[in-house]
Order: sequence, then structure tokens, then C-alpha cells
Amino acid sequence: MVVSSPHRPGRGIGTVWRVGVTVVSILLVESLVCGLALLPAVLSWVWLFTWIAPDLLLRAFVISLLIVPSYVVFALCLMTLSAIAARVTGARTPPDVETRIADFEWPLMTWARYMVATHLVRVLAGSLFRGSPIWTAYLRLNGARIGRRVYVNTLFISDHNLLEFGDDVVIGGDVHLSGHTVEGGIMKTGRVRLGPNVTVGLGSVIDIDTDVGQNCQIGAMSLVPKHTTLDANGVYAGVPVTRLR
Repeated sequence: MVVSSPHRPGRGIGTVWRVGVTVVSILLVESLVCGLALLPAVLSWVWLFTWIAPDLLLRAFVISLLIVPSYVVFALCLMTLSAIAARVTGARTPPDVETRIADFEWPLMTWARYMVATHLVRVLAGSLFRGSPIWTAYLRLNGARIGRRVYVNTLFISDHNLLEFGDDVVIGGDVHLSGHTVEGGIMKTGRVRLGPNVTVGLGSVIDIDTDVGQNCQIGAMSLVPKHTTLDANGVYAGVPVTRLR
């Protein structure tokens, strides 16, 4: 476990510097990612308009036909470019860290960049593709270690680089699963592992530093607390979860 250094006087300038660098880097990277994601759609519109007669009715008809396909192309490009940018810039959730939010140290700033990028994709593209192989591919590209035939039907999943799912995992709708938690002003991170053939029921919450054995079923609206290991081949439910059989 890595713990941030205690608060020391005279750190105001350092804090302002770290926050300023982080904000500027977020603006630059996300502006570039969004701009490049829009570029194919914009270029196609410009190219089509050069070949369409200047008839307002015809142009309105073409625009109405292109809106949905253009947005799908934008969403696909955004997911791909965002994941690549996060990988290139090193934006990741630091594993096994405890850091005070008020100190704004570099591990927290790195996590903030990663969370902003992930949130943009969640808002602008997630609703189109969640529960599909495309959404699983994005999670994998964005740092998650995911096996085959995995379906994630939720948008409330973050800290992808701290997640590990085996083959044939199914995660239901509105499941909350992340590799971080905040307690008393301290951000703590930990890995989440779901073994092969695990099913997580809708609306469940899986906390940090948890390990779910293979062939487990977690009932709907259940809570898997932090630092929990669930034995394989079991059915679990409740708040917190207990083994049913």
C-alpha cells in the first residue's frame, strides 16, 4: 500500500502548480480527442455538401439522414481515441494507493485525468454501446483485463485498469463497480477481480480490493464490501452479501 506523504506547510505553490498542469493537460488532451473524433463526420459532411445542389430542402433532408450515422461514427472514434490517449499520456488509476484529496498530489492528479476521459466516453458514447461487445472492447482498450464473451451492461464502472474479469462474465444493469473509494477525505484504490463465469445482478455494488471466485452468482441489489473474497461456486446476496448455498 502506497500512502501519500503527510501534509507539510508551505505547499500551496506546489498544489497550485499540480492542479494547473492537470487542468491544462485535460483541456488540451480532451479537446484534441474530441476534435479528432468529430473529424470523419465533419469531413464527410463537407464532401457531400460540395456535391449537393444548393437547395435548402435537399440539404435539410441529407442532414436529417446523416445525423444518426455521424453520431455513431463520432462515438466509435471517441472511444478508440480516448483509450489510446489515456494509454499514451499515462492517465491511469494508481493501484493500492491512499492519498489525501486536499493535498492534490500527483497520484490523485493522474487519477483525475483518467476519470475525466472515462466520464466523457460514458456520457457521449456509453449509452449507445453498453452491454455490447463494442463496450467490452472499449473497456479492454482502456486498461481493463477482460476475458472472452464478457458483457458489461452498466455505465457505472470506472478505474478500468484495476479491473480483471475472467471469461463469460456478465454484469447486469446499473451495477456500480470501481477501483476507488473515498473515506474521510482519503482516496483509496484497490483491484477488483471477477473469476470466470461470474454473474452480477442488476443494481449491485462491488467495492475495492475484492476477489470473486469462478462460477459465482451475486444477486440483485447486493453489496460486496471492500477487502472481500467470495469463494467459488456460490450464490451470494444481501447487504453485505452472504452465501445462500
